[in-house]
Amino acid sequence: MSTTDSTSDRPISEAAQAAFMRTFSSSPQWVSRAPGRVNLIGGHVDYNDGLVLPAAVEMDTHVAFETRDDRRVRAYSAVFDEVIQFDIDDLEPGSISGWAKYPAGVAWAMGQIGLQLKGLDAAVASNVPIGAGLSSSAALEISFAAAFLTSSELDLTGLELAKLAQAAESQYVGVRCGMMDQATSACAEAGMALLLDCRSLEIRQVRLPEGVRIVVLCTGVKRELSNSDYNERRRECEEASGRLAAVDNDIQSLRDVSPERLHALLRHLPPPLDRRARHVVGEIERVRLAASALEQGETERFGELMFASHRSSRDDYQVSIDELDSLVELARQAPGVIGARLTGAGFGGCTVNLVSAALVDAFLAHVTRGYRKLYGCDPKAFVTQASQGMTLQPVGL
Repeated sequence: MSTTDSTSDRPISEAAQAAFMRTFSSSPQWVSRAPGRVNLIGGHVDYNDGLVLPAAVEMDTHVAFETRDDRRVRAYSAVFDEVIQFDIDDLEPGSISGWAKYPAGVAWAMGQIGLQLKGLDAAVASNVPIGAGLSSSAALEISFAAAFLTSSELDLTGLELAKLAQAAESQYVGVRCGMMDQATSACAEAGMALLLDCRSLEIRQVRLPEGVRIVVLCTGVKRELSNSDYNERRRECEEASGRLAAVDNDIQSLRDVSPERLHALLRHLPPPLDRRARHVVGEIERVRLAASALEQGETERFGELMFASHRSSRDDYQVSIDELDSLVELARQAPGVIGARLTGAGFGGCTVNLVSAALVDAFLAHVTRGYRKLYGCDPKAFVTQASQGMTLQPVGL
């Protein structure tokens, strides 16, 4: 696990420490940090054993914490202005609600593999927007996973922690997510996109071009992921792969179908399963091409693939909304744009845009003006670079 004293993280870290001292009348021992993420390309393929290419962003969740001698957890969230408590020995799925289910789920998942956890007191501060498609839940899970790991004097890799956090969200919280969000939050490196094979869990860091910025534009339309159509899309993919497996038993998931093979198999899939499969198979191929484009310095080609990804997400996977489509179209016409697409699950949230650093202000002016004309409000914008994944810092050093 990395340690850091990055000055850019200090305001949020200091807020978490101050909240801890107000709540518990003592100083924390450690601060764990985990970032949100944007998915540059590879939408809705992580749970189809596909390839994804996300990057961590410079928006983070910090957990200031102190180890307890028992197995009780007390945690304050500055985001919700609420103290929650639970016992590690009493974590039946469904018994805890609200934001508490995320740290509780992590503790539950760790217990499921036999890890003996100590309790902790914790305070959380974050600037990762909730419901914006930037994986605020994964940042919360990974920062608490690091806290539990440290307080209990356990040793796991970032990828092992990500697996536990994914199990927490999928089995405890109830959102059937893939590994992308948690793996990015735990394992990303600064300046890099993370090419993750969601079947083998192999990770390759791919350097992003110099002189570009990641611009996240938020529609302001929020969604509660477990109550959205996310789970329905996943069910449709499972049904599509099951139907194709009945035709070809070498097919275990949509990952096993090439674009050429799918063309011959589409007649076995009724609507809308044919469209869902076409998106997933095409998107996995786009990720391969996108990673290759970055490695070969073909930035323009990478941008073209981002736009193609959005079209597929809109037309075949049907997870976009008018506001997201408008942001992507405005971005396409803006100065300095390289590529744009929706990020996260869709159904609201944000777009991710790759923009020339020298033209970020002109890009934002164009998009903001157009969006305001359409919707009467400004999209919230975050300008960031690919950041470091999970870190841990002792307090006072």
